[in-house]
Amino acid sequence: MRVLVIKLAALGDFAQAFGPFAAIRAHHPDARIILLTTKPYAPLARMSPWFDEVWEDGRPDWTDIPAVLRLARRVNGARFDRVYDLQTSARSSRYRWFVGRRAEWSGIAPGASHPHANPARDAMHTVERQREQLEMAGIREFPIPDLTWLAADLARFGLPARFCLVVPGASPGRPAKRWPVERFGALAAGFDLPAVILGGAAEAPMAATIRAAAPSAIDLTGRTSFAEIGALARRAAFAVGNDTGPTHLLAACGCPTLALFGADSDPALCAPRGPRVDWLRHVPLAGLEPDVVRAALARLT
Repeated sequence: MRVLVIKLAALGDFAQAFGPFAAIRAHHPDARIILLTTKPYAPLARMSPWFDEVWEDGRPDWTDIPAVLRLARRVNGARFDRVYDLQTSARSSRYRWFVGRRAEWSGIAPGASHPHANPARDAMHTVERQREQLEMAGIREFPIPDLTWLAADLARFGLPARFCLVVPGASPGRPAKRWPVERFGALAAGFDLPAVILGGAAEAPMAATIRAAAPSAIDLTGRTSFAEIGALARRAAFAVGNDTGPTHLLAACGCPTLALFGADSDPALCAPRGPRVDWLRHVPLAGLEPDVVRAALARLT
């Protein structure tokens, strides 16, 4: 049996799909399972135990006709028996035409053999929505995903025995999702352990601002792989961050995690999930006081 799983982006959504990925593999233990994703998340997917193959050309620009045709030929030529569309977007639904009508389809594409037929699906948290979608496709067992593969040696960072994690960034296109970096600095300055700052290279100026307020903080922006983030999650005392991909990944890996929300995203729909997770929402997010965050972290830890 040949199975296609579609999950194109983004990191937070990818982390929240770990459970569905594990459930699909458990349901199809002998199938050849291929993930269709995009380049940023292909390395993470290839480390996991859930896929036999990972394709990273899953989102060509519609104006790039040769790239679209290459994807269409590749998908059609694979002759899949079943597709689990976990992206459930207008784009991914169109890929049903690439696959062909012979394949069973779980998702929201018109004519799907196993539609997620819940008119309230958009009001559900991502995790519950995907679980219900898979249940409607006949999957009944949802094992807790084993993430021990998401690990790495952290010796090169020379970290202290005790530290916490701070994630001050978020999508550049959604600045309202960011708690002011000065407030992260004030928060870190009050910790009794050093804060390790995570994020992409573009967040380096934020890290500098935090370190100006909390000199013991350690800047790892632009320096960590997905596997190293997983390893940091297991060693850290706790994590605090905006509603952004690394925060979701830390929570999934078991780090006690506090996520901060403003008006731009709703925790009822997309809050991080993990063994020890909590969230705060304040509108506007800039008005959230560090003392309130510190009190929430004390309750969490």
